[in-house]
Amino acid sequence: MYHKVYVLDASAIIGGFSSKKYQNFITASVISEIKDLKSKLILESAIEQRSIRILEPELIDIKNVSKVIIKSGDVLRLSEADKNLVALAFRLKRESMNPVVVTDDYSMQNVLKIVEMPYRSVLTEGIKGIYGWVKVCKGCKKKYPPEYMYDECEICGTRIIKKRLKK
Repeated sequence: MYHKVYVLDASAIIGGFSSKKYQNFITASVISEIKDLKSKLILESAIEQRSIRILEPELIDIKNVSKVIIKSGDVLRLSEADKNLVALAFRLKRESMNPVVVTDDYSMQNVLKIVEMPYRSVLTEGIKGIYGWVKVCKGCKKKYPPEYMYDECEICGTRIIKKRLKK
């Protein structure tokens, strides 16, 4: 019923990962994250040979990922490409596949760990625990929600920083 597939982040492609046995998926935004010529050529060839397929997440999956990353605070650290990749994994799981996300991005791994989605690293060891993120004023230590959009504290005017919390 569930067949294994891989969802590849740019770090997976740069690190040389591509499954020969199982289908590999990326989003179009991953292509724009590949900057070095060698990786671009390898990716283009894999797309032409259909060993890597381009597929986009659906709106429902993007909304579900957004809820998780806002709650965890990872919204502060994930790019749109990262969010779309995690949402694609949600879509594939919803469509009765067994996705494994291949990424060295610790924030993505954090979100995947929270939602119990399988992942693996290519060039790094990977994360050990689950972390949350909070915005904190460097001066008065006032805490702000992840969606707070200003860089300065509304109380004392000091710069706001992102702080990691172990869960």
